[in-house]
Amino acid sequence: MSGTQLYTDLYAARSRTAAAAVADIRNGETLVVAMAAGQPPSLLAAIADRVRAGDLKGLSVYYKLAMQPMGDTLLSEGVLEKIDAHSFFVAGPDHKIERDQARTHVKQMSFVPINFSQIPHLFERQISVDTFVVTVSPMDKAGYFSLGTNNDYATTAARRCRRLIVEVNPKMPRVFGQSQIHVSEVTALVESNAPIPASPSSEPTAEARTIGKLIAPLVPNGATVQLGIGKIPSGVAEALANHEDLGIHTELFSPAMVQLIRAGTVTGRRKALHPHKHVFTVAIGDADTYDFMNDNGAVESYASSYVNDVRVIAQNNDFVSINTAISIDLYGQVNAEFIGDHEYSGSGGQFDFVKGASLAPNGKSIIALQSTAKHGTISSIVPRVQMVTDDRMDVEYVATEFGVVYLRGKSTKQRAEELISIAHPHHQRELRDAARRITLI
Repeated sequence: MSGTQLYTDLYAARSRTAAAAVADIRNGETLVVAMAAGQPPSLLAAIADRVRAGDLKGLSVYYKLAMQPMGDTLLSEGVLEKIDAHSFFVAGPDHKIERDQARTHVKQMSFVPINFSQIPHLFERQISVDTFVVTVSPMDKAGYFSLGTNNDYATTAARRCRRLIVEVNPKMPRVFGQSQIHVSEVTALVESNAPIPASPSSEPTAEARTIGKLIAPLVPNGATVQLGIGKIPSGVAEALANHEDLGIHTELFSPAMVQLIRAGTVTGRRKALHPHKHVFTVAIGDADTYDFMNDNGAVESYASSYVNDVRVIAQNNDFVSINTAISIDLYGQVNAEFIGDHEYSGSGGQFDFVKGASLAPNGKSIIALQSTAKHGTISSIVPRVQMVTDDRMDVEYVATEFGVVYLRGKSTKQRAEELISIAHPHHQRELRDAARRITLI
């Protein structure tokens, strides 16, 4: 029997309906769900049906960046209250859950504060994973599926779990690097043709474009960059369009990066680590992004324990990390998580890259944020943040639409003065008054 026939037979033997595939999950077990675009809708719906019917109780669930497949199933009414849900990054349907918790004072979802680089280690050392569910690309002739958009903690959870159940979808891109899972590792599989959850590129605001133009001169030709997703990262990407030989080593691969690669701005030619390769750990985009990634030998994914490891990041010369924030205080402490009294997002991998960039030869870490929120009524530069994502010792450049300042090595007085200088003019007086009250200036 040829190898190809053996793998085809294994595939057939492990094929199930969604209900049959999840039938062996037991009461009180731990289920880990792939993050973002890797969340498998058919499998999650089948698990939710069991929970809703009372056939599956006491399930402990871990996930990150919930998208529609989670919102429609395990996080839906009639299911959520019957499971023990843990989120590594508050997003999408989690926001409604948090609002409901604040209104009812009934806890339904718990946030797990952790840097993205450390999540795979949880499944190696601390959390015993009974079942992991994930969407994968179709099997190749050697018997391998690709995790496609998701490496993050998926490769670790897939190999540390007792029960690996995959949803095979031809719309999931086939990606290289360390993204492969063999059919022999799979407990059960189902086939699906559902759309892969998408998040199109955000159109930058005028302020985001101004911020991008201020940041672009800080990025030398040949630099390796990390960039997030959203209006400000899109504005930065636009401003980098005339750069040469940029490289990508990033937590998140996005539509803006596809544009830079197609334009020839990103080549990876001068990267010290993984030259000519666009390295990421999770991808979120639209159908065009996923099509670009598919069978593209230059696109490689690795676990977040590798991509986000500060020691790995620091091996890249001229590394520039560009992250956004919700607020920054006059001491230089960055909040990228809290709005009001509640968790709004999570630390993700931001601090991993802030620290890693600071250790890289000629590296730079940049925090970019619009100077105000809520139509100019609230300053994003505040006297004191409620929650610290990036501590003041590691924050370097800060950019708003009113300028860029450098904080490393500056006194608290200097920091306060410089940050006030790039606050919105309508809020500068109140910030100076606040700084004087505590003798900061």
